[in-house]
Amino acid sequence: MNKNLWLLAAAQGLFMTNNVVFIAINGLVGLSLAPLGWMATLPVMGYVVGGALSTPLVARTQGAFGRQVSFQIGLLVALASALLCAWAVMERNFWLLVTATVIAGYYSANGQLYRFAAAELSATAFREKAVSLVLAGGLAGAVIGPNLATRTQHWLSVPFAGAYVALAVVALLSMLAIAFMTFPPVPPKAAHAERGRPLGEIMRQPIFIVAAGCAALGYGVMNLLMAATPLAMQVCGFPFNDAALVLEWHVIGMFAPGFFTGHLIRRFGALTIMGVGVALYLLCIGIALTGVDLHQFLVALFLLGVGWNFLFTGSTTLSLQAWRPEEKDRAQAAINFCVFATMALTSFASGALVTTRGWQWLNLGSLVPVALTGLALIWLAWVRRRAHNPA
Repeated sequence: MNKNLWLLAAAQGLFMTNNVVFIAINGLVGLSLAPLGWMATLPVMGYVVGGALSTPLVARTQGAFGRQVSFQIGLLVALASALLCAWAVMERNFWLLVTATVIAGYYSANGQLYRFAAAELSATAFREKAVSLVLAGGLAGAVIGPNLATRTQHWLSVPFAGAYVALAVVALLSMLAIAFMTFPPVPPKAAHAERGRPLGEIMRQPIFIVAAGCAALGYGVMNLLMAATPLAMQVCGFPFNDAALVLEWHVIGMFAPGFFTGHLIRRFGALTIMGVGVALYLLCIGIALTGVDLHQFLVALFLLGVGWNFLFTGSTTLSLQAWRPEEKDRAQAAINFCVFATMALTSFASGALVTTRGWQWLNLGSLVPVALTGLALIWLAWVRRRAHNPA
């Protein structure tokens, strides 16, 4: 871990602080402001829709100006959108809040590239561990995020407006961390520079299909259950502090394994570790279906976080084999678009399902994408086996 990776891990932690606070409060604020109950998670959905819409622009910005300038632009957007969220809550304007979270998605589209930047800041033999350890920086968000939401809940006269103001400060701290980093220079682009293969050709590779599909489905299921948790716990009569505790342990589960996931991937392979992630998702759903006591929410969400870490770190490592250096911006943007599009769907579905069908049906429905993720891993293993042992 060199200086740049430590600073990038800090930026990842602050990025996850932003995300955890958004997840913790956006659904609850949305529920208090929305015209209809099923619209409660539209501010959560807005954040990921904004991320999906921003991926092509972020890819062009990264290619033109490099990592550092693009990351700082994303953080300026984070600062402005957090203040706009606070204003929307103070004015009790639901649609302005949704608009603000859509704008904040530009920051999310940049933050999702921190893990790829980690691979570029390390030696080739250390890439898996670098990705894993930078993602582990999100552990700071696990501790800071829920506590920040709880402690700033009543800072201002309107509940949670102060939390959005606190996120503006978080953006400033992250800008400071990025400012002290040194990234590889942007290579000059000659008139006839090699652009690599067409994006369609890159995306048709089995390894890309599985890496993108597992990242999207894994993130989608995690988001489906995580976004619904504060609402489900409120329906069950739990105070916000309990929901914050559950989210804290969930995010600890997401990022604490990062200190050893890279080592496990190097030893056992990405597909094996991703398969363990799928098994943990199934265990999480099984526990969630047994009841709605506090310990059941807490254990289920913790296992969901660990499963996500294995799936997402594994899929990121797997994807690095799918493109050449000159293709990275377009290929990474395509993967992130798949992730954001899936998250947008699950963000909306989480609020609609938990407020109309309940926590049990939400968990049962999540079995479908988990099964598809498992089948995708089996398919890629079969493709690889056939490639090594042709008939």
